[in-house]
Amino acid sequence: MKKYLAILVILILGSCAEKVQKPLKNEVLILGTIHSGHLTDSVYNLDYLNRLIREINPDFILAEIPPDRFQAAVDGFKRDDSISEPRVMRFPEYVDVIFPLTKEMKFEIIPTAGWTKPMADERSAKLRAISHDSTRITDWTAYVNARKRSDSLYKATGKVNNPYFIHTDKYDSIQDIALQVYNKLFNVELGLGGWDNINIAHYWNIEKALEKHRYSGKRFLITYGAGHKSWFIRELRKRDDIELLDMEPFLKAIDKK
Repeated sequence: MKKYLAILVILILGSCAEKVQKPLKNEVLILGTIHSGHLTDSVYNLDYLNRLIREINPDFILAEIPPDRFQAAVDGFKRDDSISEPRVMRFPEYVDVIFPLTKEMKFEIIPTAGWTKPMADERSAKLRAISHDSTRITDWTAYVNARKRSDSLYKATGKVNNPYFIHTDKYDSIQDIALQVYNKLFNVELGLGGWDNINIAHYWNIEKALEKHRYSGKRFLITYGAGHKSWFIRELRKRDDIELLDMEPFLKAIDKK
């Protein structure tokens, strides 16, 4: 009898130890932003973003800010309570919401954008050349038509800039109509500025942050233009060390307040 009791105790203790030692997965959410649209939209505006980020209460925000532009933005904000770094200034979600919230909340901003000015300049020049190249009319027309179809379907939903709709697979599928044509036709040609290529650069920085804090039981909020969301989701779903959270419960929570 004592022998069986001893075995039972060992099994129980082993089970408890396993539970205690089980690693804590990080939680990850993706916030699809509309950049300058937040300045004018009647619902998905800066106040809405402010309340939503407070509700999410992240430990880290993985931002669409290039690492080489981040310190200048931080220094400017500390110096005069505003952002003067040109690239970051383009995004009101950082200028008017996320940086100001650092005064009240404990999250850390981690810059993860793979963007560089030379890359962006080269991409713009190449797209301009393609659009005027008489031998590329078929490609350019296919791209323009895909954009028109994507925009038309989006408007037909009657949910343009609706934060609930932006955070759905349906939204992603509509955006992908244009983005996948753009990617198929021009990704290789645009080099580092191609759609897959720039997302790879973004996601490489995102992965570095997730790896650095693996199994720390923290909450990460990824804030990028909404078009990037589906690309990131496809990659994040491959990870078994995180829990990818839906945005809807947080949207509902602030609507109730």
